[in-house]
Amino acid sequence: MPSGAGARPFFPPLERVQIERVACTDPAAYGLHVARWDCRSLQQVVVERAVVDSIHYTTVARILAAASLQPHRSRYWKTATIDERFTTQAAKILWRYERVAWLYDRGEVVLCVDEKPHMQVLVRQVPTQPMRRGQIARREFEYKRDGTVTFLAALNVYDGTMWGSCLEANDHRHFLGALGRLARRYPWARRLHLIMDNGSSHIADATQVYLASHPRLRAFYTPPHASWLNQAELLLRAFSDKYVARFDPHSRADLIDHLEASWPEYNRRFAHPFQWSWSCRDLYAWTRKKGNVICTKTSATVH
Repeated sequence: MPSGAGARPFFPPLERVQIERVACTDPAAYGLHVARWDCRSLQQVVVERAVVDSIHYTTVARILAAASLQPHRSRYWKTATIDERFTTQAAKILWRYERVAWLYDRGEVVLCVDEKPHMQVLVRQVPTQPMRRGQIARREFEYKRDGTVTFLAALNVYDGTMWGSCLEANDHRHFLGALGRLARRYPWARRLHLIMDNGSSHIADATQVYLASHPRLRAFYTPPHASWLNQAELLLRAFSDKYVARFDPHSRADLIDHLEASWPEYNRRFAHPFQWSWSCRDLYAWTRKKGNVICTKTSATVH
């Protein structure tokens, strides 16, 4: 250890690696019930286990930072089950993304459909104070709730325009009513390809009966835990950022009026096709890399 007041102690590489190893081990392995490590807990354990004779918790923090270890942080993740069913469902969707213009010329429209469900209507107790020189806008923290709103959005993949509708409830009855209104917007189309996730209203028995009785509508569902294949998620993210995130409604009816007026404005000012680059070729390469799927590329599988 270097001499001199205020000098930082030196720990050789072997001791630093041992401290890092403890940080990467579940605390339960050392008889602790804490859910995650913090620098003080690590400092206690490495001294108790004689990894080092003594060490300050701030030194532990520096060692972890140098090793890019962050025991105080975590994130959720979910890996989709990559099987033949996943590949087949994903390929059908990607096949349509790759041929949007070709299908459109044939009178077939690819539509991505998704909801922003149960949006809470939070009415601020005091109006938002606008931005002024040297001060950002200020929003009142206190609010009262005035119900929820479910907003259904459909993206025309060909030109990036959207259609929106506020639903009284997020169930199959209201969803099918909106689906009928959406279909009537394309009376010239010989077929509508609907890309949807596995929401309860999308896969309900009544929805399947409705689709079977309307052969002009063809539904293609994203595989479980792969709703990112639905471009409507990108649309709702962009739309919400511009029109929902900072909007303070006066009532539930005010939010509905705002949403119904906003999606036509989005089409006039911002609509454009999303640049989707992931193709069937990428899908097959990815599944081969995973090594647990037999990929088939026949037209019967894709179409």
